Amino acid sequence: MNTRFRVWAPRAVSVDLLTEGDRRAAMPVAGGWWTADPPAPGADYSISVDGGPARPDPRSVEQPRGVLAPSRWPSPAPSPAPFAPLPLADGVVYELHVGTFTAAGTFDAAIEHLDHVAALGVTHVELMPIAAFSGRHGWGYDGVDLYAVHAPYGGPAGLRRLIDACHQRRLGVILDVVYNHLGPEGDYLADVGPYFAPRARTPWGAAFDLSEPAVRAYFLDNAQQWLDDFAIDGLRLDATHALIDDTPRHLLAELTEEVRALERATGRTIALIGEHEEQDRRLIDDADGGGCGLDALWYDDLHHALRGAITHEGSTYLDDRTPLGNLARALTLGCDDVRRTRWRRVETPHGHVDGRRLIASIQNHAQIGGRPHGERLGQLTSAGRLRFGVALLFLSPFVPMIFQGDEWGASTPFHYFVEHQDAALRRAVREGRRRDLADRGWDTALLLDPSAPEAHRASILDWREPQRGRHASVIAWYRALIALRRRCAALRDGRRDAITCAWDERGRWFTYERGPISLVANLSRTAPARLPRPSGVRVLAYPEPPSETRGAIILPPDAIAIYERA
Repeated sequence: MNTRFRVWAPRAVSVDLLTEGDRRAAMPVAGGWWTADPPAPGADYSISVDGGPARPDPRSVEQPRGVLAPSRWPSPAPSPAPFAPLPLADGVVYELHVGTFTAAGTFDAAIEHLDHVAALGVTHVELMPIAAFSGRHGWGYDGVDLYAVHAPYGGPAGLRRLIDACHQRRLGVILDVVYNHLGPEGDYLADVGPYFAPRARTPWGAAFDLSEPAVRAYFLDNAQQWLDDFAIDGLRLDATHALIDDTPRHLLAELTEEVRALERATGRTIALIGEHEEQDRRLIDDADGGGCGLDALWYDDLHHALRGAITHEGSTYLDDRTPLGNLARALTLGCDDVRRTRWRRVETPHGHVDGRRLIASIQNHAQIGGRPHGERLGQLTSAGRLRFGVALLFLSPFVPMIFQGDEWGASTPFHYFVEHQDAALRRAVREGRRRDLADRGWDTALLLDPSAPEAHRASILDWREPQRGRHASVIAWYRALIALRRRCAALRDGRRDAITCAWDERGRWFTYERGPISLVANLSRTAPARLPRPSGVRVLAYPEPPSETRGAIILPPDAIAIYERA
């Protein structure tokens, strides 16, 4: 627990700590910091710089009435119990958005369904951002009080209960953190100190001045809070391409060094995962080689290639002339030689990167919510093609990640939604989203307003579905594939050079072999496929076992089979 109040305000002449009926002057100390005796535990407080308006504490750990209201000084919290999760390289990750995982949208309500998650064979739960943001509902990437836990989710006490419940079920916890920008409502950092660079911008607003040590410390200390005070087992670092850092040592390299020191001090293993638009491998290269030393990188090429191969709409990222070829390249070499981005061509293939350092999914929050109507793959393709994609994910050399509800083929969408209080800001978000989607070629005639209550309400998972027929069979498919991956060590070795793929773009069949596992799939909607019978014992098939004749198998349309050799 903090024993002193402190705030960085290097340009201030005075800083006051405001509590109910009291104004207390803070004292300046070296480096532009100000300090004072703290409020009583549980007391609400604000700060005032140079007699200006009351503002929340930039390092507040609790904002019980929202980001526009006073902060609350923390009460003592118990030390978290030691926990050692399975290494991420051997894991299965489950991406979870607290506000839509249940109807209540709280940490405590999420605990009620953790047994379901654990029973799948999941090893890590990845929480979408939970730092305090404006309004009750949102994705969390508009956080403005980065140390505070979003109050409608249950605040810091609720988060501790969720983490403890995950650890009791042998589930590690990864937290999605946003260090590249702040949200547009409730951001008062500029009133306190020069946190932002004078001219640098990100796609979402002002960029932080990472040449300033105190600004770097704002993020490094925040990471330390989540990892040490809350015993979170890893961080997923959002949009690292938008971290503008021209210093000799990148912020992420410094973060990695501090986290490794924490590991040595505690005996824990902590995972650091980077998201980068161009999937820059320097994030996971060793610091000695000029990299940042992160453990893993989000790898979206499998999603992009699979969507192009199994849906009618193709891919907005890849050359659609060879969709099955793209899929093979995503699995073996990476697709960066043919990827198209909105900014520039990317040519950094990942063929030499260990697959265990790439986190892959067939859909995630961004790819679903980035669509006008938030449709999941189950609404865009057939049941057989969807199961083919699921099978490739768990047979791939990558660390597989599931987005909440995927495991039962949830019918609920995942919309983009916000709940800003300012009407002009709500209008700007609505119009900006419409322009962005239209620029990408989408029809926006029936686009749902992100601020409409229905955008959030429709995205809440329906927990009655998993017990229903077709949904229960999808869960069984996931569980069987995760169990196969757990049983077969060759599926977790990360080797991409050990994969053999064959395909026919016109015939629409695809085969995949890795170690003792062979997959055969007929993606045609109308014609059966005759293929050589893989050696070994058939362990999974959909919708039914293929017929066999003279060393060949006949796969009906929209069918898949998996074989395992002893």
